[in-house]
Amino acid sequence: MLQQVRGICIGFPEVTEHVDGFGHTSFRVKDKPFVIMGENEQGTSLAIKTLPETQEILLQEERFFRPAYIGQHGWTSIYHSGGMNWKEIHSLILEAYQRTAPKRLVKLLEKNQ
Repeated sequence: MLQQVRGICIGFPEVTEHVDGFGHTSFRVKDKPFVIMGENEQGTSLAIKTLPETQEILLQEERFFRPAYIGQHGWTSIYHSGGMNWKEIHSLILEAYQRTAPKRLVKLLEKNQ
């Protein structure tokens, strides 16, 4: 899962990868996270910074959940499963990047796509 997420995130302008003291990998733009990966007894999860409206829609599906602490700020998580829809995940990560990145980087991304 990390390889797929890294492949998506690193394709965006000025993204950095960071591993915190808990072993969580995050992808950041201008030191602001837009994707955070973690593990617990239930498996590997992917937290994505979403719009509140997007979060509300996603939470109607059982595979998505509101993570502790950051969920109240619009973050939505999904546990890794064999049937991940990577096209959907890519779209959600793109939305997260666009919400987090400065306008000039969003324009640069749009220009290069």
